[in-house]
Amino acid sequence: MYVQEKGGVHLKTKLTLRLDARLIRRAKAYARRRGKSLSMIIADFFAGIEEPGTAAAEPRSPAVRSLAGALSGHRVDEEDYHVYLERKHR
Repeated sequence: MYVQEKGGVHLKTKLTLRLDARLIRRAKAYARRRGKSLSMIIADFFAGIEEPGTAAAEPRSPAVRSLAGALSGHRVDEEDYHVYLERKHR
């Protein structure tokens, strides 16, 4: 199968994975809840993998990605964190 994308034609290649049956059922249910195919879920994951040595080399969960930039524009330092912990554990 060929797919036309910007910059040319790309061949889609089949990938075979050997996984536990329970894991496959869970992954299929996850994909179904998101309205995607399991292939799309896996492709999204692979697309998010960065080359070693880059700033984003470790994949981040959606929860972590949602927090990125949450404190931009705020001046927060380690001392602020210490104050927070002291108040929290009184």
